[in-house]
Amino acid sequence: MNSFLTILLLVIANIFMTFAWYGHLKFKEMGKITNTPLFLVIVGSWFLAFFEYALQIPANRYGYLGNGGSFSLVQLKIIQEVITLLVFSAFSFLVFNVQIQWNHLAAFFCLILAVYFVFMK
Repeated sequence: MNSFLTILLLVIANIFMTFAWYGHLKFKEMGKITNTPLFLVIVGSWFLAFFEYALQIPANRYGYLGNGGSFSLVQLKIIQEVITLLVFSAFSFLVFNVQIQWNHLAAFFCLILAVYFVFMK
């Protein structure tokens, strides 16, 4: 159950992170925040990032072996990176209409190999 909860919290945290880091670009593209000072955009992103941290920290705490979780520190980091790239890929495809290229797939394959290697005994 800790594994599932950890991964679920990491996915939701990364959705907030992706919108905090890249969502403002779409709003600018849509003409919604063209004259908004950068400082206010940063504050808005920090507001979203708060929810990312509010989920990311418990995910790491619940998932870490040292706290009774299922994952080593390195495994947690690799899982988080894979989730980040999957969430970002979905975001860029759905929100920005970015088309997945062969080199993106090659990079994902390398990440799958990273997961395989980090979980090897």
